[in-house]
Amino acid sequence: MDTIVFWFTKLAWMLLSPDSLFLLCLVGLWLMIRWGWTRAARRLLMALIVVLAVVALLPVHEWMFHPLERRFPAPTSLPESVDGIILLGGAEEALQANAWGGPEVNQAAERYLAFLMLARTYPDAKLVFTGGSHRLVDQALKEADVAVRLLTQQGLDTGRLVVEREARNTAENVRRTRELFRPAAGEKWVLVTSAYHMPRAAGSFCRAGWPVIAYPVDHRSVPGRMLRLDLDLIRHAAGATTAAREWIGLASYYLGGKTEALLPAPCVDAPSARDAGT
Repeated sequence: MDTIVFWFTKLAWMLLSPDSLFLLCLVGLWLMIRWGWTRAARRLLMALIVVLAVVALLPVHEWMFHPLERRFPAPTSLPESVDGIILLGGAEEALQANAWGGPEVNQAAERYLAFLMLARTYPDAKLVFTGGSHRLVDQALKEADVAVRLLTQQGLDTGRLVVEREARNTAENVRRTRELFRPAAGEKWVLVTSAYHMPRAAGSFCRAGWPVIAYPVDHRSVPGRMLRLDLDLIRHAAGATTAAREWIGLASYYLGGKTEALLPAPCVDAPSARDAGT
């Protein structure tokens, strides 16, 4: 089932993400002009111009991120002790790391800051990183290899760290990590990932019978400033593509039975706490 979900999600991302749809529209526009359908071509061109103008001027990507990010509020206090801390892969740039030799990361690097802080706060907690390669090719380049390199450089005692390096997606993150630890009922585990990804991630853990305390980071929306002019087509379009892919992933997981709801909610009474030191 994990393999079916993986390939179905990949296919949906390839066909339905905004960048793919835009390319398909350009191909359609060229075909319309070639076949002499000038009226339809003009209408499609006008529609593309309007969409691009809206995306360029308004934070449409934040409108897409915000419903995901507010689903699991950032915590403000955590339990006195936890059994384990889980860091999901996704912040790593394995291709660049392999080419340049450093622990290259992307915009989601805040996941590592939170993970390191929590590791210091809970010195007796189990630590786990889970992440392999989500690529269709280059499966030998693993997120886990970048993670170990980065965490070692930052002074983490990697003797505490359990590394799962074969998971290709969130569903496999859950299944493979659960097989490693087989958590008992009542154990408290903290899950660290990007806020927009938390509903699908935490929802998958809940569906697997492993309720986790969500620790979302890397927020992409700005509440209170969602209606503003902000001319930045490239950044807005890239953000919209990321958000759209996450919504597609949510739909895929729900249809595939990996989550209980299209937009999962917390399945554990997690403390509303951000500063684990208080």
